[in-house]
Amino acid sequence: MLLREYFVEVADRWYRLHRGRGATAEEIEQGLAEHHSDDLVPPHGVLLVGRYGGEPAGCVGLRRRDDATAELTRMFVRPARRGTGGGAELLRAADLAARAMGARRITLDTRLDLLEARALYARHGYAEIAPYKEDPYAECFYGKELV
Repeated sequence: MLLREYFVEVADRWYRLHRGRGATAEEIEQGLAEHHSDDLVPPHGVLLVGRYGGEPAGCVGLRRRDDATAELTRMFVRPARRGTGGGAELLRAADLAARAMGARRITLDTRLDLLEARALYARHGYAEIAPYKEDPYAECFYGKELV
């Protein structure tokens, strides 16, 4: 459910910005199939779920890129729970999970229009880095060394 909500939100924002409309149900289903999260499982990945008042409120995923690097993905906090510190808690949990996977750094990509996410990453020690992959939806790249 959280991953679907995440995808609907980012897809709707992209379609509104680039097409002047929200995403259709067909576009959502196609995007979910093409940009699946099947790799966010041990031993090379993880999907963390944050709770607020016992209810799922957000998620963040990590996948191994190489022996030293984990990639952060699927960062999402439900709109009703934004501003409660959930994003910061999810990033702290992702740091711990990445260390447990043996990573020494975390990288991520995001889009220019996701201003709130970019600000959150910057507040938590992520700095812009050179692109490390090609993806039509990856416009900004960030990295953080785990100490």
